[in-house]
Amino acid sequence: MAGERDPLFLQVKQARRSVLEPYAGKSHHPNHGQRIVHGCRMMQSASDLFLGWTQGRQSRHFYVRQLKDMRIKPVVERFTARVMLQYAELCGWTLAHSHARSGDSSFISGYLGKSDKFDVAIADFARLYADQCERDYERVLQAARADKIEVLTEESEGK
Repeated sequence: MAGERDPLFLQVKQARRSVLEPYAGKSHHPNHGQRIVHGCRMMQSASDLFLGWTQGRQSRHFYVRQLKDMRIKPVVERFTARVMLQYAELCGWTLAHSHARSGDSSFISGYLGKSDKFDVAIADFARLYADQCERDYERVLQAARADKIEVLTEESEGK
């Protein structure tokens, strides 16, 4: 619980139409903020008490949430290979769990069918994406070593 004198910050963010709308059709929610809030509530087992939506004077849509930057950032740079695998499994399980809350599992299962084509495609994509991330990271390191860019770390920011 926050202390008695701790301030409460609410974040108001503009909610625009979904990037999926041209492909999936218009949302059935009349307010794009409502669409976002509905998605958050579906995906999170316990959502923000202040989570809501509104419409501005110029008909722009917004959603509101409590601003809390209490994210825990694991220091993955110091993980052993075994711990990194455990961490990846937990991240995958958490992501799968939250997405399972957002759809009809029997409908999704029926759509995917009994073959492993989707599983293989996702695994291939994940490997290719990981390879791209490694190439990008190497390019950042090369640019930093050549003094083409400045790289700040949490350790260097505190100095």
